[in-house]
Amino acid sequence: MQTPLSQERINTIDLVRGLVMVIMALDHTRDFFHADALLYSPTDLDKTTPLVFFTRWITHFCAPAFVFLAGTSAFISGSKKTTQALSRYLLTRGLWLVFLELVVLRAFLFFNFYYDVTLLTVLWVIGWCMILLAGLVYLPLKWNLIIGLLIIFFHDALALIPVNPTQLLFVPWSILMKTGFIAASPSVAFVISYPIIPWLGIMLVGYCTGKLYTHYNASTRMRWLVQSGGGAIILFIGLRFLNLYGDPAPWQKYSSMGFTFLSFLNTTKYPVSLLFTLMTLGPVLLLLAAWERAPKRLSFFIVFGRVPLFYFLLHFLLIHTTALFAFIIKTGTSLRDIDFHFSKSFGGITPGVGHSIGWTYVAWLGVVLVLYPICKWYGLYKQNHPGGWLRYL
Repeated sequence: MQTPLSQERINTIDLVRGLVMVIMALDHTRDFFHADALLYSPTDLDKTTPLVFFTRWITHFCAPAFVFLAGTSAFISGSKKTTQALSRYLLTRGLWLVFLELVVLRAFLFFNFYYDVTLLTVLWVIGWCMILLAGLVYLPLKWNLIIGLLIIFFHDALALIPVNPTQLLFVPWSILMKTGFIAASPSVAFVISYPIIPWLGIMLVGYCTGKLYTHYNASTRMRWLVQSGGGAIILFIGLRFLNLYGDPAPWQKYSSMGFTFLSFLNTTKYPVSLLFTLMTLGPVLLLLAAWERAPKRLSFFIVFGRVPLFYFLLHFLLIHTTALFAFIIKTGTSLRDIDFHFSKSFGGITPGVGHSIGWTYVAWLGVVLVLYPICKWYGLYKQNHPGGWLRYL
């Protein structure tokens, strides 16, 4: 049934996107504030605590939701454009995001322009997925869905192909399929944490899901979202229990039931695995269905969901700046004495010097509350000044 796109539906997407972005800030606050953040992985079950583990685990939902909804928004936007116009928009938008990753986001992460080490993260991968999607939009929608599902379900098998750093294929293979450390020179290196192809599958499925918001009524859409989300969760539980395929890190039995449960949930994000995708996107789809007619009290999150890129960049700048000042006050270090080279510090902060997980949560809430009025103002300003360069922020 063909129905016009309603503002309510757009609000649903912005609401879920805003929620995951608020949660996302928790992990980034932990990176800069928590004393143990740079000493061990929060999902290392030999070192972590349940609170630290779940502080990281809950944020696993953010990147898949963000990439998925970027694809959904692209389809909705494309429903008002010609295929050529949508392709051109995706191409320019993708190139812009890659630029922001390499220049702006990197500066906010490290507070330097040495380019000794560069992390290629979520803006990088969304940008390249959009660039590829700019070509794929010319295919029939069913083929995009087939390609997306094939990538999600079978890229784990391709990732098993051994490619070592001495081979010519290592650099393109790391960029496309697996994580990797690429040394461009003795003093310049790139860390691929978000290889493109696995995330392209998520964006393509999100792109195809956009049709639910332009061609179907609310009850039909909710039924599809519930069935898909519930099916993903059931499939995750079944495949994870079998421990045969879908993740390079099988779950293990520990002396306590609690840590065995953590091991069951401890799926692989780098690169994103099938089980990680099912575990995270399943609940996101159910949330989209549940919040189809969300109560007004949840409009707090819509403010962030309407200006995702603005919020994303600004929250890194605010978190890093606040954490650096806290570090200076705690250690008595002078700003001019801090070495911002990656080998010396993480954006000026020395590993092991930080705050408890409790104070990390306080800092996270403070960051979100400070950003709320700024994002609300910018969202209204952008709404009142459509078009122009504001389309890219």
